[in-house]
Amino acid sequence: MKRTLLCDERGATLVEFAILLPVLLALLMGLMDLCYQAYVQAVLEGAVQKAARDATIEAADTTTIDTRVTNTIRQVAGKATVIPSRLFYASFSLIKPEAFEDKNSNGKYDAGECFYDVNDNDQWDLDPGRAGQGGASDVTIYRVSVRYTRLFPLAGLLGWSSQVVLNASTRFKNQPYGAQSIPEVRKLCK
Repeated sequence: MKRTLLCDERGATLVEFAILLPVLLALLMGLMDLCYQAYVQAVLEGAVQKAARDATIEAADTTTIDTRVTNTIRQVAGKATVIPSRLFYASFSLIKPEAFEDKNSNGKYDAGECFYDVNDNDQWDLDPGRAGQGGASDVTIYRVSVRYTRLFPLAGLLGWSSQVVLNASTRFKNQPYGAQSIPEVRKLCK
């Protein structure tokens, strides 16, 4: 009787399945989570590109555009937190740190060095963009950050955060429907 019990293989498939099931489910949920994240990223990038096209025209209301982007994202990501932001510049060539005269040749701006004040705020800036949409012929960087909770609560078991943060941005030039609002660049020594 003991020998027949040891040789009996009935139910072995069920035991093997029970061992493999958690691993397969974790892999499947992880794959579905990654696919969903890619889908939300694609929707976000599409919404940002559409918003940029709409924002270039004179009658563009940034609040309405931001609301459209938020609604588009929430159609696929439910209770996502959507944070839009805009910085504008006089031209594409000014989307970089303000130029300065590096007197000590260390490659970074130090107090007392002369710099070219692009945004007219009397201080050197790593990003000289000004907040907002800008005016005629200004270049705008439109950024949107989205945060949402993962689909499956098992993300912690895989070493992932329970929150997903996605970002998208685009650059565009406003229509030339009037005069630019940005003052000329001044050289300052402080």
